[in-house]
Amino acid sequence: MSVRGRVSSLLPDFPWDTIASVKAQAATHPGGIVDLSVGTPVDPVDPLIRAALSAAAAVPGYPATHGTPELRAAVVDALKRRYGITGLDPAAVLPAIGTKELIAGLPRLLGLGADDLVVIPEVAYPTYEVGALLAGTRIARADGLTQLGPRTPALLFVNSPSNPTGRVLGVDHLRKVVEFARERDVIVASDECYLGLTWEGRAVSILDPEVCDGDHTNLLAVHSLSKTSNLASYRAGFVAGDPALIAELLEVRKHAGMMVPFPIQAAMTAALSDDAHESQQRERYRARREILRKALLAAGFRIDHSEAGLYLWSTRGEPCRTTLEWLADRGILAAPGDFYGPTGTEHVRIALTATDERIAAAAERLTAG
Repeated sequence: MSVRGRVSSLLPDFPWDTIASVKAQAATHPGGIVDLSVGTPVDPVDPLIRAALSAAAAVPGYPATHGTPELRAAVVDALKRRYGITGLDPAAVLPAIGTKELIAGLPRLLGLGADDLVVIPEVAYPTYEVGALLAGTRIARADGLTQLGPRTPALLFVNSPSNPTGRVLGVDHLRKVVEFARERDVIVASDECYLGLTWEGRAVSILDPEVCDGDHTNLLAVHSLSKTSNLASYRAGFVAGDPALIAELLEVRKHAGMMVPFPIQAAMTAALSDDAHESQQRERYRARREILRKALLAAGFRIDHSEAGLYLWSTRGEPCRTTLEWLADRGILAAPGDFYGPTGTEHVRIALTATDERIAAAAERLTAG
């Protein structure tokens, strides 16, 4: 094979390309499409964040790969204030150019290869698999540690609250994951991008003292500001946890020039230092969730999990592509569950990320029959 296309040939088809025809079908609805397929923010960025971005726009020099001291301190304070995470050293925080970039590159950044096993959830955000494929590792899908048998992974991805299912893993489950990691020297990467959007019960971080007893060894928590602060366009995320692992990631990223722009770091600092805008956005999503949840149930859907996050994991007990067409006939676009793994084939992921007007339109169409 020529160099051209060698890497892309390792990867599956880009999922969103496979629903182009259904999107076109939904767009023919007289009232316009209601696109609930992608979890992209539609609400404005808070003025205090935009002001911080603008104020830093004149800085001409290179940004620090490790992030400013102010940003790392803001991360530590926010994680403690919002989620009860204590004992985190600001040196053990590293900004990322969006968490998708971090997750896709993590196996390679950690130096994993063909002899290593990466474990991802059975129903999972596709980028976990993509990261393993790019690094050339072996891949296993497993939700329970007993499924692994004698196999010891090099890296185990945990996602709670889950994308796409909204499932929340409890303290006992996460403690078992940490104990497993300590016994076998496994790195755990916990994707916690939806931790601030919990609707039912309680979601906790892998770094919570109740989970890890304050010992962050081999633990990485991945966080995004895309969801709670509407900063998807800013590509603003970070990883925190084991100081030794963060130092290793920092060293590699410095060599690769993987730096978050300085104005984005300033905006992140402002966002992490203010809880009011985050609370306001959470309540917007809570209201939209309730409208969609009621409409889906009235239309005969069953909603599974969905205790947290920006999605309703829904099924009509039929192949997901059939449900996708049913929704498209009503001008609604969702994401098919087969995007996320072989056990998601009877579900669709319905996002809360549309304006109040579009959410109301979707609810009306669902309940109209």
